[in-house]
Amino acid sequence: MKRLLLIFTVVTAAFLTSCKDDIDGEIQLVTPEEMQALMELEDVQLVDVRTAQERLNGFIKNSQNIDFNSPTFDEDIEKLDKTKPVILYCHSGGRSKKCAEKLKNAGFIKIYDLKGGITQWRFKDYYIEMPN
Repeated sequence: MKRLLLIFTVVTAAFLTSCKDDIDGEIQLVTPEEMQALMELEDVQLVDVRTAQERLNGFIKNSQNIDFNSPTFDEDIEKLDKTKPVILYCHSGGRSKKCAEKLKNAGFIKIYDLKGGITQWRFKDYYIEMPN
């Protein structure tokens, strides 16, 4: 029942925000529960903006790594599809917030930012832990 309510909430929120002018792009801060539902319902691009070294501690399944601090960051984000939703996450939310603004300025339509970063992620089925 909780899962059905969560999916209904996310779909409703997505519908209401889709009524906005998408040309300007939008950034939506999402909870881990909303992010999980988005990953199940939409064809999204999941982007981990942490360093490759941080990623060795674990990452969310099906994410691609585009290091926010990399000198090629601006070129790397241009390889993403601007018309498809993007979900961003970092360690605690700081870098992903900055990255979301860069994506918006680059013309991306729908941008989701995981509130609190991977430190808030609690869905073990989607988490890949790297052996030490």
